[in-house]
Amino acid sequence: MRLQVSARQPLLWAALAFAAGLWAGRYLWRPPSWWVIAAFVFSASATYFLRRRTLASSVLVFGAIFAAGALTVQIRGPRAGGPHPWFGNGEEVLVTAHVTAEGNLQSDGPGSLRQRIDVETEKIESDGQSLDVQSRDTRAGVRLNIYSQPDRNHSAQESGAGMQLFHCGQRIRFLATLNPPRHFRDPGAFDYAGYLRENGIAVTASAKYANREVLPGFFGSRIELWRARIHRSVIQKVHALRPERVAGLIDAIVIGEESFIERPTRVDFQRSGTYHVLVVSGMNVSILAMFTMWVLRRIGLGDIVGSACAITLILAYAALTNVGPLVWRAALMFAVYLATRLLYRNRAMLNALGAAELALLIAAPEVLFGASFQMTFLCVGLVAGVGIPLLERTIEPFSRGLRNLDAVAYDRSLPPRVAQFRIDLRLVLDRLRLLWRGEFRR
Repeated sequence: MRLQVSARQPLLWAALAFAAGLWAGRYLWRPPSWWVIAAFVFSASATYFLRRRTLASSVLVFGAIFAAGALTVQIRGPRAGGPHPWFGNGEEVLVTAHVTAEGNLQSDGPGSLRQRIDVETEKIESDGQSLDVQSRDTRAGVRLNIYSQPDRNHSAQESGAGMQLFHCGQRIRFLATLNPPRHFRDPGAFDYAGYLRENGIAVTASAKYANREVLPGFFGSRIELWRARIHRSVIQKVHALRPERVAGLIDAIVIGEESFIERPTRVDFQRSGTYHVLVVSGMNVSILAMFTMWVLRRIGLGDIVGSACAITLILAYAALTNVGPLVWRAALMFAVYLATRLLYRNRAMLNALGAAELALLIAAPEVLFGASFQMTFLCVGLVAGVGIPLLERTIEPFSRGLRNLDAVAYDRSLPPRVAQFRIDLRLVLDRLRLLWRGEFRR
């Protein structure tokens, strides 16, 4: 079956052109000025041919988008939080930072607690014990593991008992050794360093809870703080209503919080091949979207109000989970799909897919080179471009022919083979009705 892409899906073609430009900008490096000139020439040429040759104008527009994609990936370069020339040279340093991502309290045994948070550095200072005393004002992402252990020689407060959670925007100072992330270089192994780099993390560190100092002031986004508070309130409510083990599974399935899943449980799901159940993805968004639309129809809301409510709810859910492109891709596709219905346009799934992918690539070009993005794009593209057209040409016409089977006048508005199918089906049903009543005679 040929992939069904027509002029009704311009955003899909635009997303493909932009993705090709990102690939070219990464693997076929050229000076940025070349891409700027190419984009300008393609745009000017497309404008010139707009009323003369529509096809040529469309191709030139996609060429301009291709050049824009190549320019984007070269201008952005590595994300903020990439490697910095000085992180303490392996010695213990005093770091002043603010929290960018909250964690959860985890127990490692009686009296032992830990939490993992992401922070952004403001200042890095050597501890003054080395001859090379340095102090740098720098911004870099750090994945920080804060732990406490019971100590009989110190008070409960000094040893870290009663550890408090750190919240987004909170400023702290801690003593730690900053280490660049490492990973096994086996073929096919998970690239942990690349994963952290994509999330803006340059180094990792561990610090004792007793060696931290909370500083006054707030640094960061209030919106992220509110999102984190709502996220945490959902977790607290789930854990108050369910046992710890079950609550951890609910956290992962509903809002993508995996920190409460124990390692044996994680391994069991991985071995059974069902670990995807614990990952918030487009499936969760689809279930929520279908349930939302069903409820809105039942209560009688109009198309405009219902669609606006559904879009708002889905986008809020994507922000609450904070999982990343997996959820945002499905949420954006759903929003585009509903918006086209309000504009009385054909609800082309491929066009919605293209719009979502284009928005994600513009916001985060590096997701193109991840396996998750590529697999999702391919699978949805096959369903929308091959599966749906196949059903429309085979089963869908006969499915529509089953509607209002007793309405003989409806036959005239259907294709001949569907009308014949309805006539044959009515004859078969009439004979079966007579047989059931015992009135059938040869």
